[in-house]
Amino acid sequence: MPAASHQPLAERLRPRNLGEVIGQQHLLGPGMPLRIAFESGQPHSCILWGPPGVGKTTIARLMADAFDAQFIPISAVLGGVKDIREAVERATLARDGLAQQRTIVFVDEVHRFNKSQQDAFLPHVESGLFTFIGATTENPSFEVNSALLSRAAVYVLQPLAEDDLRQIVTRAQEIGAVPALEDAALDRLIAYADGDARRLLNTLETLAVAAGAERRERIDDAWLLRVLGERMRRYDKGGEQFYDTISALHKSVRGSDPDAALYWFVRMLDGGADPRYMARRLVRMASEDIGLADPRALRLALDAAESYERLGSPEGELALAQCVVYLAVAPKSNAVYAAFNEAKAFVKQDGSRPVPMHLRNAPTKLMKQLDYGKGYRYAHDEEGGFAAGENYLPEGMAPPGFYRPVERGLEIRIADKLRELRRRNDEQAGG
Repeated sequence: MPAASHQPLAERLRPRNLGEVIGQQHLLGPGMPLRIAFESGQPHSCILWGPPGVGKTTIARLMADAFDAQFIPISAVLGGVKDIREAVERATLARDGLAQQRTIVFVDEVHRFNKSQQDAFLPHVESGLFTFIGATTENPSFEVNSALLSRAAVYVLQPLAEDDLRQIVTRAQEIGAVPALEDAALDRLIAYADGDARRLLNTLETLAVAAGAERRERIDDAWLLRVLGERMRRYDKGGEQFYDTISALHKSVRGSDPDAALYWFVRMLDGGADPRYMARRLVRMASEDIGLADPRALRLALDAAESYERLGSPEGELALAQCVVYLAVAPKSNAVYAAFNEAKAFVKQDGSRPVPMHLRNAPTKLMKQLDYGKGYRYAHDEEGGFAAGENYLPEGMAPPGFYRPVERGLEIRIADKLRELRRRNDEQAGG
């Protein structure tokens, strides 16, 4: 048997060029963003965001090959500042050597690096010493420093489709790495992989070893279940992609269906989702879909996340389940979410209006002489703690009406209060 057979199956099937890459055609197909980047001859720093086993490392390696660049991988799980310094030294030697070779520094699980570690890349990315490629399974908007994020394009990779996974099985069979699979066994295997090529290849390798030990030339469903055990049964009706499932959970909470929300929550745990990821999504749901209709929801979500951190699995998962049910039955409002988005859109297209003089701070004598803060009415000294008729917007700006509370939960009372305050403002203006 050739020496290559001793390599892990994932390594033996790793694509050697773009044409061999399975999946991610929304990025790598003709005319698509990453294909254009490859064909440009000019590497650029980027972040590859997607679930495990979808080709992030493969794409980074192919990019290094395409640009004839030195490839320096760093694991943010195992590495640290020492590895970054060594990468800088190697990149400097490559740049200043006779070959004047480019360098690509690939950081796997970049979200595991803290702020100071991520900041260590910035001067070298800006100087062009090396091209930075980060891989992450977490949303880079939350996990990657804004300074580094602003210097890198973000590409979103998707879980592999069932047809993509079937192609991988076919390639493994073409090189004689696994025996033939009956249709039912193949369907179960594809469902279990759940869009993750690495999980699929590791499972194929396990099956190949077991089949070889029994001199089995064909794998049927019953034998596959016997070898791999109960973990396969969980995916009998599975195969939905990770992000579709979290979307189903979110929509079930928004739709006030606690049973459906619990079902999708447990499906995600059963499929191996990180409970910490689930906790973050629950916090988001509390803000986006419940908001001020029930402000306790956000606190409960944060408490559930903290409970999980203290207890871990499986004990801490009950706190998350309690939060799921509470969010599902809580009154719903996206009024703050909508107001926030409207305000962002308005500020983005509007000019930088000056702060009115009466709202400016006046900590110095000169600023007071310039009328900073002049005419400001201290609300606590006014009737009911409200300075009726006072204007807090820039001069000439009409009230934008971003926040429109719904008639549900606590926002019913908030709406009543805002109507009363507007009435007092109108009364002041008319008086």
